[in-house]
Amino acid sequence: MSTDEQQEVLYEDRMSDADALMWGIEKDPMLRSTITTVVVLEGRVDRGTIRREFERISRRIPRLRERVRSNPMSIAPPRWEVDPNFDLDYHLRFARVPGDGELDDLLRMAQPLAMQSFDRARPLWETIVVEDLDGDRTAIVLKIHHSITDGVGGVRLMLELFDLEEDAAQRPMPDAPPVKVLNQAERFVDAFQHETRRQLRFATGLAGRGLQGASGALGDPVGTFESLSELVASTARVLRPVSHPLSPLMTGRSLSTHFGHVTIPLDVAKQAGKTIGGTINDTFVTGLVQGFRLYHEEHGVELDALRMGMPINVRTADAAEVAGNDFVPARFELSTSAPDIRELMTGIRERMLGARDEPANQLVEVLSNVLNRLPTSVVTQIFGSMMKGLDFQASNVPGSPFPLYFRGVRLASVTPFGPVAGAAANVTLLSYLNDLNIGLNVDPAAVTDPELFVDCVRRGYDQVLGLA
Repeated sequence: MSTDEQQEVLYEDRMSDADALMWGIEKDPMLRSTITTVVVLEGRVDRGTIRREFERISRRIPRLRERVRSNPMSIAPPRWEVDPNFDLDYHLRFARVPGDGELDDLLRMAQPLAMQSFDRARPLWETIVVEDLDGDRTAIVLKIHHSITDGVGGVRLMLELFDLEEDAAQRPMPDAPPVKVLNQAERFVDAFQHETRRQLRFATGLAGRGLQGASGALGDPVGTFESLSELVASTARVLRPVSHPLSPLMTGRSLSTHFGHVTIPLDVAKQAGKTIGGTINDTFVTGLVQGFRLYHEEHGVELDALRMGMPINVRTADAAEVAGNDFVPARFELSTSAPDIRELMTGIRERMLGARDEPANQLVEVLSNVLNRLPTSVVTQIFGSMMKGLDFQASNVPGSPFPLYFRGVRLASVTPFGPVAGAAANVTLLSYLNDLNIGLNVDPAAVTDPELFVDCVRRGYDQVLGLA
């Protein structure tokens, strides 16, 4: 399928409750939700061509021209509105790589960009095109706020920028999205209408579930009570506060970040997962946990367990073309004690499957709706207690199995770096061709020797891939 044949992506005028939570809790700067993606091209692209393509995609994807407008007097989630003063030159910049132009030099250059907060009066994305990498290569460092999209949605949006064929025709320049800035009265009416529609949908769904629940209770009162009790217990597990991470070593937290990267072959990772009836995701997390174990061993510290956060994609076929986020933020503990790698992977797989099937996962949007009605300071404290007790967050994002091109220049690699958001580290995997590109975003206050940590993670994956 060519990029011209892709379905139109749909955009809502307002944030979902879950997106609004990510936006609101940034009152604590440690909980910022910034996604950074480093794309390396195999050659050069003319600056004028690059600027035209970003002008085009900013029109093709209206969200890239929209700013967030909120009203503290309204209970409705913030609204997206086209920025009447949109300035592409603010969002797209050009620079030359320092040092020898190697990937590590590029990552050091990208780190401060990821640390900086967004200008909340402008659309929530920035890009730096980095020239003169070794081998005459070029890099595109994309920074975007998590409230715009999650990893899966971000891959979908990248297909609007990159081509599937080397000689793809230049795509036409769309019209700029119309500008409509609401006045205060219009803003109030729009918020009121939005809440009325939403509460009606909520009440209708609740009534339907109530009738089903009532009939179920009449037919099986014991089973209904047990299901309700399980749901309550599950909700308590999902929202419970934690005072500290499980690692006795990685306890510090700061606003700084350090980028590292590891690449492993997709086919070997898949085969390693199959040895226990698992998947690439089991290989991904097991290699990472083994890396944490090795890092603690290097420091002479015993590690019994880690607390992990992982987004579970809940997109359906109907929601595939709707922009934004559609995931459940799972949080659970992993035992790091096992006699061998195979036993470690088996235990991790069972624990992750249990977290995926938590009954409370179906209530994420409802709980987000309730939390958004609390004062921002209260919500920030709730999520701060949840997120800062994480040892690490991990995300597995399926990417393109086919080569991608930017105006005829092939992409060499695509490496993602997710937000640390209070944890000691965020590790994000994005597949491209037969590579699993793993971006390591660590807080140097927690991981005080990040180069050693990256080496330990690389050795951890070597051990896991040895199962294949």
